[in-house]
Amino acid sequence: MSARTLARALVVAATFVLPACENDQADAVPEAVVEEFVLRMQRVHGDAKASRAAYDLLWGEAKRGLAERAKRAGAVAGRDVAPETMIAPTRFSLGFVPRRYTARIDGDWAVVSITGELPSQYHEVKCVREDGRWRVVLVIPPLPPIQRRESEPQPLGSP
Repeated sequence: MSARTLARALVVAATFVLPACENDQADAVPEAVVEEFVLRMQRVHGDAKASRAAYDLLWGEAKRGLAERAKRAGAVAGRDVAPETMIAPTRFSLGFVPRRYTARIDGDWAVVSITGELPSQYHEVKCVREDGRWRVVLVIPPLPPIQRRESEPQPLGSP
């Protein structure tokens, strides 16, 4: 095999391997998954692919909560609504520029401390390991149960 052919083969292989390595690195440790989540959330604003990328880093419970919200929104809208579109990017804003991410790990749970340039610039994010990958714990308040009428309302003037 010539050097040129080998070089082409390596370039083709890298095209497929590097994105997989990048994904593995993004959720291999809690600090990396939180940092990647922050970066992805900054790109969401109306971009479906960016929304999906951020959604993929969430823990299962948050995904289930967003799926239920999407189901209800879809019922109202009369069309399918993707769960990742339930992420509200306008509610996500950074109060400071993250400079450092550090994690305290306890089994399958971790707390990632995000610090900025000033001592007052500090925030903590919980993470959990699911299926061997770290995920961001985004707590989504539970939805109230759907209320159903016990019986159909009677037309006006009927007994």
